[in-house]
Amino acid sequence: MRGLDQNLTGIGALADPVRLELYLFVCAQPTPVSRDQAAEAIGVARHKAKFHLDKLEAEGLLEAVYARLTGRRGPGAGRSSKLYRRATREFAVSLPTRDYLLAGRLMAAAIAESAASGVPVMEVLHRAAAEHGAAMGEAAIAAEGSPDTPGAALELAVGALREHGYEPRPEGERTIMANCPFHALAEAQTELVCHMNHALISGLVERLAPPKLEARLEPGDNRCCVSLALP
Repeated sequence: MRGLDQNLTGIGALADPVRLELYLFVCAQPTPVSRDQAAEAIGVARHKAKFHLDKLEAEGLLEAVYARLTGRRGPGAGRSSKLYRRATREFAVSLPTRDYLLAGRLMAAAIAESAASGVPVMEVLHRAAAEHGAAMGEAAIAAEGSPDTPGAALELAVGALREHGYEPRPEGERTIMANCPFHALAEAQTELVCHMNHALISGLVERLAPPKLEARLEPGDNRCCVSLALP
């Protein structure tokens, strides 16, 4: 999964103790900091601070801005300095894969729309989840092309779901999802989350291959409540 690979690489950049100390220092400052400020703060040479700060920038943990530290402008003001601040990108690693941010976004959007329109919140949630699943299908088709057989549709759906952490695997004549990205939520609110999940995967399937492939709501122990099958 590309997202997991990127997050692991980014977080792995903090394994170096000097790099971690620099990162924590930059994040603790109210304004962007220069290489000299960072080097002095943690007691390392400027060239060493530069190397690690640039590595943190390359991995997406920090971002750079440029400004003149003297505050002067115009001719003779000198060159702008490279300054560092915490990047806006968020990193998260969970094994097995969890995506509570997606669940939160879908639910928050459904609550807001329901409050504004009067449409029952569950109806809005299922529609939003199905639209997200359809978008997953669009992305899969854009990358791999439209499937021309039921088997190809199943393969494409499996690839898309694997990319999003569902861990699909064959079991007899169906494909089960060995992992639920919303596991803790599903334990607390099983019916709510399982029906949202079913709507999402149904949206994916309907975009890929109606009616060649079917998303079934089949709760089971220690796995996602949805499976795929060829009718």
